[in-house]
Amino acid sequence: MVVQDFTANTKDLIDNLKSICTSYGLGNDGNEFKIITQVFLYKFMNDKFGYEVKQIDPSLQTADKWEVKINEYSDDDYEMLLLQLSPDSAKLKREHFLASLFEKQNNEEFAKTFDDTLRDIAIFNNEIFSVKTGTGAKITLFDELSQFVADPSQRDNFCKAIVNQLVNFSFERIFEQKFDFFSTIFEYLIKDYNKDGGGKYAEYYTPHAVAKIMAACLVDAPVQNVTCYDPSAGSGTLLMNLAHAIGEDRCTIYSQDISQKSTAMLRLNLILNNLVHSIPNIIQGNTILAPYHKEGDRLMKFDYIVSNPPFKLDFSEYHADLLASNNSERFFAGVANIPNKDKDKMAIYPLFIQHIMYSLTSKGRAAIVVPTGFITAQSGIERKIRERLVEQKMLRGVVSMPSNIFATTGTNVSILFLDCANTKGDIVLMDASKLGTTVKEGKNQKTLLSTEEEQRIIDTFNRHEAVEDFSVVLSYEQIAEKNYSFSAGQYFDVKIEYTDITPEEFKTKMDDFKANLSNLFAESKSLEVQIEKALEGLRFE
Repeated sequence: MVVQDFTANTKDLIDNLKSICTSYGLGNDGNEFKIITQVFLYKFMNDKFGYEVKQIDPSLQTADKWEVKINEYSDDDYEMLLLQLSPDSAKLKREHFLASLFEKQNNEEFAKTFDDTLRDIAIFNNEIFSVKTGTGAKITLFDELSQFVADPSQRDNFCKAIVNQLVNFSFERIFEQKFDFFSTIFEYLIKDYNKDGGGKYAEYYTPHAVAKIMAACLVDAPVQNVTCYDPSAGSGTLLMNLAHAIGEDRCTIYSQDISQKSTAMLRLNLILNNLVHSIPNIIQGNTILAPYHKEGDRLMKFDYIVSNPPFKLDFSEYHADLLASNNSERFFAGVANIPNKDKDKMAIYPLFIQHIMYSLTSKGRAAIVVPTGFITAQSGIERKIRERLVEQKMLRGVVSMPSNIFATTGTNVSILFLDCANTKGDIVLMDASKLGTTVKEGKNQKTLLSTEEEQRIIDTFNRHEAVEDFSVVLSYEQIAEKNYSFSAGQYFDVKIEYTDITPEEFKTKMDDFKANLSNLFAESKSLEVQIEKALEGLRFE
């Protein structure tokens, strides 16, 4: 009950922050998501700091206000306290505390004090909490949030309203909660800011069911000290589910995404889910043109890769660079041609599949969301990729999902599973398209899988089960014989139902068939005569 109440209270906090933004002309503004997510993060860090220092110094637990008690520390004692903090907690100076801001809210130029505080926190924690661009530039934690209020005379009041909202709330009771709790909070926090209205590089939020199935099918046994990578990470839904399946303390996250907004959200997701140690590996940049993660001169190889890449995107501006000889090994199947028109419909997802294949370790595994058309395409780059997956024995299986599993796109999708150690075959192809319940989400239809249906997919896949009209288990040779089709339906047996009858029953049925045919033939001849007479009666006038 405590968790349910706290979840409701947290959502109320988020809604109240949005209400403040609306009151100051920032509702649905392009910068609203920065204000909401960064203010939320500042509050989370402040309370996480308080929680951590209370574990280090129990006397702070009994103090009426831990911020007042901690101000009695000498500078040396405070420095020692900071050194004892866990590496996933932000280090705060005493003037950074929310309580300190609250006391200063009636001072002149409070907006500047507010912005300076957040900026100083970002600088103080720059080495751990900043993310990098592909060129190595660092993107710090916080922006100057008051600048987004157009009227300078309202900025102090705006910052006061934010601070007064934050002091009435505390995260301290829930820091022992795990992934499932924070994933729900994170989804609610960003639900209005991760949609398909973002222009050229639109972000799509991967449904929880898809992310859960991908992670559970990839991680079917305990592992440790592994690397996890997403070359089109978005806000990190797939990576968070994968890390949770492995264990947040048993894996290191790597990612790259071209969207600055999504990269900032991914950083927040890592902080909420105890994966701060991986923030230095989060890169904002173009994976296809300039992949960042390398070991020496070669691209880094990863143990686990997940991806829900964009399916179509105009990449004509760097198309020529992708055709360079140094990319021939990575893009072995080729690069899509530039069409004369509709460049936005250039298929970019095959480049991500090829990049992922190239980036797996010798025992690496991957799960990739692809348009279902990929699994049966009879020519072109898609066909070449499928042939390579079979010839190099990398294919682990395919799950074809129900229509509208993504509310934001009508494209049917499948999940492609790769396993470089799957050399013996035993490939599972599954048609889960008939599962789920259709519901209305805004103007769109969306298919929701029940918990039982999700588990059915996971169990059938991991047990290598063949289930009538649902899944088949095949060898690489069988797939090659079927023209490299990855569609389960093409391997289902055609069923002919037989019914036992006696000779007398058979004779009766045959006599009925003959009588019916005789009647039909007689009727046909009658119609022929009528038609001929009608034709003879036709005259030209």
